[in-house]
Amino acid sequence: MSMAKGARSPQGAVDLNLDLRSPPEGAKELPNKDSGFLDGSPSESPGLETTKGITAFQTLVHLVKGNIGTGVLGLPLAMKNAGILMGPLSLLAMGLISCHCMHILIRCARRFCHRFNKPFMDYGDTVMHGLEANPSAWLRNHARWGRCIVSFFLIVTQMGFCCVYIVFLADNLKQVVEAINSTTNNCHYNETVILMHTMDSRLYMLTFLPFLVLIVLIRNLRVLTIFSLLANITMLISLSIIVQYIVQEIPDPRQLPLVANWKTYSLFFGTAIFSFESIGVVLPLENKMKDARRFPLILSLGMSIITALYISVGTLGYLRFGDDVKASITLNLPNCWLYQSVKILYVIGILCTYALQFYVPAEIIIPFATSHVSKRWALPLDLFIRLAMVSLTCVLAILIPRLDLVLSLVGSLSGSALALIIPPLLEITTYYSEGLSPVTIVKDTLISILGFVGFVMGTYQALDELIQSGSSLTFSNSTIFIQ
Repeated sequence: MSMAKGARSPQGAVDLNLDLRSPPEGAKELPNKDSGFLDGSPSESPGLETTKGITAFQTLVHLVKGNIGTGVLGLPLAMKNAGILMGPLSLLAMGLISCHCMHILIRCARRFCHRFNKPFMDYGDTVMHGLEANPSAWLRNHARWGRCIVSFFLIVTQMGFCCVYIVFLADNLKQVVEAINSTTNNCHYNETVILMHTMDSRLYMLTFLPFLVLIVLIRNLRVLTIFSLLANITMLISLSIIVQYIVQEIPDPRQLPLVANWKTYSLFFGTAIFSFESIGVVLPLENKMKDARRFPLILSLGMSIITALYISVGTLGYLRFGDDVKASITLNLPNCWLYQSVKILYVIGILCTYALQFYVPAEIIIPFATSHVSKRWALPLDLFIRLAMVSLTCVLAILIPRLDLVLSLVGSLSGSALALIIPPLLEITTYYSEGLSPVTIVKDTLISILGFVGFVMGTYQALDELIQSGSSLTFSNSTIFIQ
């Protein structure tokens, strides 16, 4: 697979970090390999033949690191939408199903690699060949649609991530600025702090736009490594401080509902899928391993760690803050410099990560667009598309400035398709002609139905929340701090 195609996963930061460890020759070929994403061009890359690969431990680190982002910060509110009992159980079930779907994708990709004698196959190629193996003549004739559909949902997912980042940046920076006059060094005494009024959070989003434009103009992956490293460090430090805070005082949980309303449960589904949306990572990671035969074990171990972390942070955050939990747990932190610094660190980390997530849809769209113009106009068109895409994410964030709804909408709309709907159907189309057991067919059908129900209900509920709030949308997530 080409390096750029490896970067198309929903958690693009992981793939990009891996790509940057490839030889320079592989990196130089990156832009050219993507231009055929609609043409079903081969996915293998000559650069991969000279790479030494990564160890099992490095693979595990990349897998876990690629799942830690803004999604985990929204899980405490997701637990509120599901209930203190239903939430952890549902998150556990979703983690198991997501891991199972990843294993399905790996098996199907390996099968087609062996059949077509290719060293590697990406998500889109695997779906395309799966449709070609289907008994239905109509699906075989339209197999290229499978690749296009996967590319479409990857673009939607990554652009959605970028929208989430902008809302997150605005909310957290606004809260820091509002409380800056009252911020102290003591985090342990109780005092009500009245926040000063500042500009609307939508104006904060526009304030970030020039910086985002400058960042996305960086097209060199090796330069983006610096941003990736900075983002990883700041997020690790911030998450450690957050966990340390929420475990200090856990109130009596008996007042919390065991099961929440079914309407809010659909919002939980979208946020949970958003957090687990890393299925596009597995194939590039497997391809980079020295011993790919061990990857299924590493995947199971990594997903177990991720699921345990998600359940712990989500449950403890909900227990700690109860009904007052906010769209991002960082907005619940007290008004002292230690925890205000967490918000600032996360703002820096997310700002750096934006360029990495933006790179994924850019490397799908831009090469295809520039291949239809002369070389003279290729660079101006490249810059124009980048400016248009980053402006679009900012506009969408302004239109939907509620972080919880953006998380749920992106997870339900595109995450369900990539993580739950497509993989089980892929297994059926791949193995049906060779005699698939009825139990497997029923299992795959039920998982796809679950994903489709979540897709419909989660998207509907998120949009319904937006419509109902209407002009009464609260654009500021600011509250009175209790230190």
